[in-house]
Amino acid sequence: MNRWRWRAGIAAVLIVWLVLGAVGGPAVGKLSEVQQNDNANFLPKKAESTLVANEAAKFVDSKALPYFVLIERDTPITTADQATVTAFVAGLPALGLGDGKKLGDYLVAPVGTARPSDDHKALLLTVQIDGDRADEVVGQGETVLYAVAKALRADIKDSLTPAGLQVYVTGPGGVFADFVVAFSGIDGILLGVALAVVFVILLIVYRSPILPIAVLLTAVFGLALAASVVYPLAKHGVLQLNGQSQGILFILVVGASTDYALLLVSRYKEELHDYESKYQAMRVAWRAAIEPIAASAATVILGLLCLLLSRLGSTKGLGPVGALGIAGAFVAAMTFLPAILLAFGRRIFWPSIPRVDHVHSRDQVGGRRLWGRVSGLVGRRSRRVWAISALALLACAAFLPTFKASGTSQEDLFLNKVESVTGQEQLAKHFDAGAGTPVEILTPVALADRVVQAATKVDGVGAASASIAPGVPPKVVDGKVMVQATLKIPADSPDATKIVKHLRADLDSISPQILVGGNTAINLDVLDAAQRDLKVIIPTILAVIFVVLMLLLRSLVAAVLLVIANVLSFGATVGVSALMFNHVFKFPGADPGIPLYAFVFLVALGIDYSIFLMTRVREESQEQGTRPGILVGLAVTGGVITSAGVVLAATFSALAVLPILFLVQIAFMVAFGVLLDTTVVRSLLVPSLAHDIGKKVWWPSKLAS
Repeated sequence: MNRWRWRAGIAAVLIVWLVLGAVGGPAVGKLSEVQQNDNANFLPKKAESTLVANEAAKFVDSKALPYFVLIERDTPITTADQATVTAFVAGLPALGLGDGKKLGDYLVAPVGTARPSDDHKALLLTVQIDGDRADEVVGQGETVLYAVAKALRADIKDSLTPAGLQVYVTGPGGVFADFVVAFSGIDGILLGVALAVVFVILLIVYRSPILPIAVLLTAVFGLALAASVVYPLAKHGVLQLNGQSQGILFILVVGASTDYALLLVSRYKEELHDYESKYQAMRVAWRAAIEPIAASAATVILGLLCLLLSRLGSTKGLGPVGALGIAGAFVAAMTFLPAILLAFGRRIFWPSIPRVDHVHSRDQVGGRRLWGRVSGLVGRRSRRVWAISALALLACAAFLPTFKASGTSQEDLFLNKVESVTGQEQLAKHFDAGAGTPVEILTPVALADRVVQAATKVDGVGAASASIAPGVPPKVVDGKVMVQATLKIPADSPDATKIVKHLRADLDSISPQILVGGNTAINLDVLDAAQRDLKVIIPTILAVIFVVLMLLLRSLVAAVLLVIANVLSFGATVGVSALMFNHVFKFPGADPGIPLYAFVFLVALGIDYSIFLMTRVREESQEQGTRPGILVGLAVTGGVITSAGVVLAATFSALAVLPILFLVQIAFMVAFGVLLDTTVVRSLLVPSLAHDIGKKVWWPSKLAS
């Protein structure tokens, strides 16, 4: 290909990416508009709580989303207080939400009289809006769900706080509204922090002011490409997107794009020392890099797609969302990045411009530089190195059983102080903690009395009734009634799920037709589904990764070695995370989906570095033998893979800027696990074990003979 054809091709590629950026850029900002963050939407259709939720719709005119307004004093509520609250309630239907819309337009029932507490120090109002319309947009792009909480809190400050009352807006509606605020940083803060962190690291790695910008542009264009596909699919319900998966999408694309860029740029720079023509150098570098990068991307994509086997919609949705993100990163790294590198030529490396001098990284094996020394150590003491590395990882993995992933209450999900959490804590001081969020029991009308009696005998259940008010007969639909049971403890706490599990067992003994639902039952079904997913998806991911490695390396032994090494690394990461979460950070627990998410990211992403290493080792082994090839491969790839690991760890650490427990825990586990992979597994364990095995590591390929 002559120079003019190269230039035309470069121009065409850059123009295409500019168009894709113009289309996909706005889609990135609109992803939050198509999020679904309700647990109930993520359960399978046959889950018991889902069946109850579907039947519950027949007992009310529409799906109600409750907001609890807790009003309290340190002293007993006065008659004047009650009059102030009554006036406040009377004005609620006229409360403005924006765009001329009023709260009364969305109420499913009139706001009733405030319920007094037994200690006479608090009043509780329940404001129920139409949950089916909660996602409608009013005002300045705000959903009704958030606008109601915002308007209530503002009106309370004007109407009740001056009277000396302490007031909180809590309940499911208040919690969801606070989640909206917490996730509002995804579009700007999270992406900005991730890109800034990567830019600083790349400045240190490349010591060039221009090259980091090219790499970051690659990540931005990769994200735009992914968002241009994810947004319409989520908008039309083809896949599910929530706040967590959106945040992870951003981090995956930035991290993966940078990893792929580091490998390609490193190989390109290496070839510039041998070729005068930048085009020839890129041709050789691209061909050498495409196999490991494609294998890496394929491994992560296939691993993420295994999440489609999940019974949880949130986990299932992350699979294709993440896979599309990795695909966008791969396409951008292998098309846009080479074009921009060629457009600038050698000057993009300024001030350290590579010249044709035939100096190679492989020349440092056994030398005084870091990776020369590491490769020399592996060559001299391979058995001792892998034995000590394996024992250290096993020691860390010994703490794995202490990792707590049985779920947390909604209050514990926030790492900052929010009104819905404070309100729930105060509510529990005056009322049954489960008040307003009852357990829903669907039963044949003939068994209603037995169900009420059985429910109230369960430890932890405060009261149960089939009537919405004393003296009011229960509503009967298709021969069934809905019994509501109030828990004495917070309805979203892990202990509450144990009560519901006990309740289900007792009611099943009466009749299998009795079904238990409600928010607590939803949490229980989520926990059960997550535990099932672990047993099904983890073996599937391991099998997929094993097949990819075997095909890539043409070796059964090498594939087994890499899978075992990365599983050991995962176990060590979870063990260390358990120690940190339980004793240092003192987290209350973890979401039941955390172990699966961590496994997908650590094994699928961690295997990348072993792929980058072993593909180069295989290339060098074909020229100079297995053991020398291992040392050369380690010395050549050491710097770039370590840099890639640091970048990926740093990008995942950016998730910690969002005050959500789940994301902070994922940030720590993936960041620590990636660093463990790059510094111990890929640098010491894998190469030393392969060196000790020798050429048999390539069995049954020809290299083994």
